Order: sequence, then C-alpha cells, then structure tokens
Amino acid sequence: MANILLAIAGLSPQVITETLYALHQEGICIDEIHVIATRIGHDRLNNRLFTPVDGKYQAYLDEYRINPDSINFSPRTIHVLRDETGYPVNDITGEEDNEILLKKCLELTYNFTLSTGDTVYFSIAGGRKTMSACLMVAAQMYGRPHDRIYHVLVSPEFEGHEEFFYPPVKPVLLQLRDAQGQIIFKETSYAKVTLVPIPFISVRKSITDQRTGRVKTPTQLLRFLIKEKSHPLIVNLQQGQVIYKKTELKMMPSRLALYAFFIRQKLQCRKQRAGCRDCTECYLDFRQISDEQQSITELYKRLGGAAENKGICALEKDSLRAYVSKIRQDIRNTFGAAAAAQLAVESIGKRPDTLYGIKLDREKMKMIV
Repeated sequence: MANILLAIAGLSPQVITETLYALHQEGICIDEIHVIATRIGHDRLNNRLFTPVDGKYQAYLDEYRINPDSINFSPRTIHVLRDETGYPVNDITGEEDNEILLKKCLELTYNFTLSTGDTVYFSIAGGRKTMSACLMVAAQMYGRPHDRIYHVLVSPEFEGHEEFFYPPVKPVLLQLRDAQGQIIFKETSYAKVTLVPIPFISVRKSITDQRTGRVKTPTQLLRFLIKEKSHPLIVNLQQGQVIYKKTELKMMPSRLALYAFFIRQKLQCRKQRAGCRDCTECYLDFRQISDEQQSITELYKRLGGAAENKGICALEKDSLRAYVSKIRQDIRNTFGAAAAAQLAVESIGKRPDTLYGIKLDREKMKMIV
C-alpha cells in the first residue's frame, strides 16, 4: 500500500515542496512523488529541487527530519511531456501540446489507480490552467472514492517568491512586495500554506466493463473525446486568399506570393519525421531566398501582379523583413495573435544568419493552385 502524489509543475518548482509540506501538516505520509512537466518545467525542477548543494527538496527533508529513503522522488520520477517522435514539449502553447498533456495525465492516472491498495493524491496547484484542467479530467475518469484532489493556497505575498519553497523550521526574513507593489520585509513565520480539498465526481464505474471488471485504457478513452474539428491552413492561389478555421483573409498579391512561397517550401520538405516540432530544415536564409527569386516572381505574376525591378520581384534584405512583418500583421489582425504564432512567417537567429520559415506542421496546411 502506497500513497502517491501525482502533481503538475510549470515554471514554479515551489509548488511541489509546498504541496508536500501541506500534506505532511495534515498527517498524510507520501511514499512516491510523480510530476508531469514540460521540458522547461523539468529543467526548473532539477535546478531548484535536486541540485547537490542547495537543492530545496533535500533541504525540506533535512529541516523536518524526514528520511529521504521514505519517499521515492528524484529526476527519474519527473515525467516530461513528449510528442510522437519522442521530442520533449517545451511549453503548452496549442491544441497538439494540450492533447499530449491530457494523454500523459490519463496514462499515469490509469497506472497509479490499478492497485486497489494504493491511494493517489492529485495536486492541481501548478502549471498553466490547462495543465490543472487535464489532470482534473484524468482524476475524474480514473479516481476512486479514497483518492483525493487538492489545490494548495499560499499567502499572496509569499506565493511565487523565488526563495520560498515551504515555511522553514527557523523563520527567515524575505524581501517581498505588498499589494501596492511596495517592497516590504516579512518573516516566513507569517506564511500560510493551506491544503484545499477539491470535491470531484468519479466516473470510473461508467468506463468499467461490467463483464470483465476492467476500466477502459487511456487509448480507448481518447477515441471518445469530444474534440474541436481540425482546420487546416489553406492557401488558395486561385482565389488569392488564405483560409483558416472558416475565416478568409484576402492578402495583397505581393505578400501572398511570398507567403505561398514559404508554404510551398514547407510542403516540399523531404525530411522524414512524423512532425515539424522545433524543426527548421525548411527554413531559408536571405541568400537561399534570393536564389529562389524567380519562383517568388512567378507566384506574384500568377496572382495578377506585374513583374517589376523592385519590391517583391527584387527582394532586398530590408524589403524581405518588411514583407515578413506585414504578412504577420495581416495574419494577426485576421486570425488572432495565438494563430499568428503558428501561421505567420517567423525569423530565427541573429543577423546576418537569420532564417525564415513557418512553424505550423506541414500536415496541417495545403495549397490550392
């Protein structure tokens, strides 16, 4: 029989020690700690909790005289979110990332609730709101009557403070900011860490096969999820427009020619991999784009433009940057800032080695010629 803490963590590793402290104050002993995190969150946890000299996790155990062997918690029990190619997810920024997160929450919850003798304590205090929501869904799916969901509340002035991980046995003075943003100094003895139980309705019985007694696996459950319909990015050269989620953008021929060029570059990429996450194989620098000037000019003429010895037909570095900026503005104004992060032409790297390309996965775009 084991008590398992399953938590999520964003960029504040403090939430783990705060939750552990709050559970211990309630007389709940934890045998294992498992944390779901992005790559950046994983690095933060390692750098603040597990460093040999000033790791806050070991410091907590030492101060409260807890045997470190009594809790299975280490970098090995941090579960980093990964895409289907095994590449770590840096942050939860879109639907694809959120689906990876939900799948991981379901998988771990399913595994930890298989043993009837174990109790799972879910902490939804860390990470982005979508991370809390996904872990809550997983707990409702697989949680049993004796499992528990908790949120942790920390006194506002101490919440998120870089040096506050738990109330130390011997109070220390910290520099804080009050509600008006003024600098104040306050001892940690004033900090309150409160464990708040979250009531939930378990639907475990409804996903259990009455004949075999087995609950549906995460893979089976994911087939029945109600998800928003996928909408590809469509560049329609015949109509001179860009379509995304049923919204149409009529883009100027010069800008659309350059945008279509980058779309085609992405679609023609021959790199063999399941997705495009953090891949810049199809990105081009200014010299490579200049070598394809004829292709851009032909696209422009196809859209009704007249060949000229300037502008889009004779790109210079400054004019390229200007076109890229205007394309981003068009997309942002029509589809929104969040969509622009995926759809717009982005530039990476420092001058003069800047590369240009589109982040969106090639499987989610198509061009009508």
